[in-house]
Amino acid sequence: MPAMPALAGPGSAGLVLRSRAGGAVRRPPAARRTARRPSTPRPPRDRGPRRLYEQARRAWDRPLTAYYLILGSSLLITVLGLVMVYSASMIKALELSLPASYFFRKQFLAAALGTGLLLIASRMPAKLHRALSYPLLMGAIFLMVLVQIPGIGHAVNGNQNWIYLGGPFQLQPSEFGKLALILWGADLLARKQDKRLLTQWKHMLVPLVPVAFLLLGLIMLGGDMGTAIILTAILFGLLWLAGAPTRLFAGVLGIAGLVGFMLIKTNENRMSRLSCIGAIDLGPKGECWQAVHGIYALASGGWFGSGLGASVEKWGQLPEPHTDFIFAIAGEELGLAGTLSVLALFAALGYAGIRVAGRTEDPFVRYAAGGVTTWITAQAVVNIGAVLGLLPIAGVPLPLFSYGGSALLPTMFAVGLLIAFAREDPAAKAALAVRRPGVRWKTMRRSGKKRPSGER
Repeated sequence: MPAMPALAGPGSAGLVLRSRAGGAVRRPPAARRTARRPSTPRPPRDRGPRRLYEQARRAWDRPLTAYYLILGSSLLITVLGLVMVYSASMIKALELSLPASYFFRKQFLAAALGTGLLLIASRMPAKLHRALSYPLLMGAIFLMVLVQIPGIGHAVNGNQNWIYLGGPFQLQPSEFGKLALILWGADLLARKQDKRLLTQWKHMLVPLVPVAFLLLGLIMLGGDMGTAIILTAILFGLLWLAGAPTRLFAGVLGIAGLVGFMLIKTNENRMSRLSCIGAIDLGPKGECWQAVHGIYALASGGWFGSGLGASVEKWGQLPEPHTDFIFAIAGEELGLAGTLSVLALFAALGYAGIRVAGRTEDPFVRYAAGGVTTWITAQAVVNIGAVLGLLPIAGVPLPLFSYGGSALLPTMFAVGLLIAFAREDPAAKAALAVRRPGVRWKTMRRSGKKRPSGER
């Protein structure tokens, strides 16, 4: 009989077999039988700024970056605005013999309604947005005409641009006029681009500029110079996105600047606001009181502020602490860190809007997203610039941050538009579909290998 193989001991390197001649033959282990691959040195990991830059660039280039930036920044601005409205309006409410949370409760109700509008707008297709543009424009013009009728329109701080709805609620139609101009102008320019008519200057200007001037005229009848500035910025943004030539763009800008200068020159209140740019004293008649005390509030905040609720300027020193100058109260209570955080959130929202407008192939989406981004960023610049003393006080609220339901509702609907447009991007739509739980579960089940019934 042939000799049986003898297993090697635990210290041996492999199996030992006895041949028929009686000699021992050592079998090398499996690891030794495999050919060793030549080792290649790994490139050193770059842990410096270049690696961080590459990671940040890849993160910014992801399909859902704009979607999350719009959703996250707008939500944070709104929540922080609610906190600051409550802190800045407590003393004002007590001065009016109202509960301390009076303005906060109204703002919270407006934010709840605005959240509903945001969700509705984010789920609406672009075709439905285009269909709503004409009814929204007609409704805004009708309400702005009603404002000028005695007995219906009411004046607040010298500007007649409000309609009382009963009780503590009132409506400012000019805020909805901004949204109406964006949607209607985007639909108009998109249809003309499809017909290749935007190469002619008359089709680019008519009827966009006359309708915008109609809205501006109705706003200026009420004396609201700040809203007129924002509406003009929206018009210029739409013309720039439509590819208006430089001379045409400069001509419209020159005419608007001349009209604005005449309106400021013929009004003493507006001239005093213009003279308060960079003011460091109150003036002979106290005309720069608000501008100077806004600077005082920012200067006393320091790096990290005096703490929520600890503002001094809101105790009757700073007018409109919860509306136009809420950024000054935020600087006093949250310090430089808080104001820079607010600026960073608005910068993120503006960048995301520009990205949505720049990456789409739908002309309506490009014009609408660009118009909304122009609206929010221009209004934020005008408000913050006035608080910092770099621009005249225009009387416009800080978007999503200041108190005012009439300003908050259309702004949140506009943010919903940006979210809807960001979701419609093909790459973002595919990424969102993969992230759905049902789709992910089905994908995992399809990709898994089937095992025998007895295998564990």
